[in-house]
Amino acid sequence: MASSIMTSSSAPSPPISDERREWIRIDDRVLMEWRVVTEAGNAGVTNTGEATADVISAAVAKPTADLLARSGEALVESPVLPWIMKVDYLLEVILNALATTHPESVSMAKPTTVNLSGGGVGFVSAHEIPAGAHVALKLILPPFTLIRALAKVIRAGPSSDGQGFMIATEFVDLKPDDQEHVIRHILHVQAQRLRAGRSQPG
Repeated sequence: MASSIMTSSSAPSPPISDERREWIRIDDRVLMEWRVVTEAGNAGVTNTGEATADVISAAVAKPTADLLARSGEALVESPVLPWIMKVDYLLEVILNALATTHPESVSMAKPTTVNLSGGGVGFVSAHEIPAGAHVALKLILPPFTLIRALAKVIRAGPSSDGQGFMIATEFVDLKPDDQEHVIRHILHVQAQRLRAGRSQPG
C-alpha cells in the first residue's frame, strides 16, 4: 500500500484514484470513543470507562503531541507553544475536578490503536460485538479534527494476543468532508513514514 504514494525523484506518481484512496489502510493510534447502538437507539457496549487522571492526561496531551510531531522545529521555537501547554494544563485541571465532583459528566476519547481507511476502522474491544451491529464512532485526528461516523461491524473475532476481540467495521454514515479528512490523514501519515524510512541510515 505504501507504494501507492511513493514518488520518484525523476517523475511524480500519477494521482491515486478516488476508489483506491478510500481503501488505503494504515495502523495508527488516535483518540477514539465508540458505543454500540442498540435497536432502541440507546448506548450498548462502549469503550468509555472511568475518567481517571491517567486517561484525562493522555487525552489532553495527545493532540498537542501530534501537533508538535507535525510542526517540528517551527512550533518548538514558537512563543505560542508555552500558551498551548498552559491551556493543556488548565484543561486537565478542569477535567480532573469535574471527574471528581461529577464523574458522570466526563466522557473521554481514549488513545486507541486502530486500522484505519476511508471505508472503515478496525479496533480491539474488551467485549465481543456481533457482526451486523452498528457502532457510533468519534475519532479525533491530528491535530484537532473531530470525525463522527456510524459504522457496521463486518467481522469480529478474538484478537491475536487473546486480550479482547478484533472488530472490523465499515462506515455506513460518514460525511464526504469527514471521509476526505480521514483519507488525507492516512496519506499524510504514509508520507511521513516513507520520509522517516528514507532518512534511516542503511
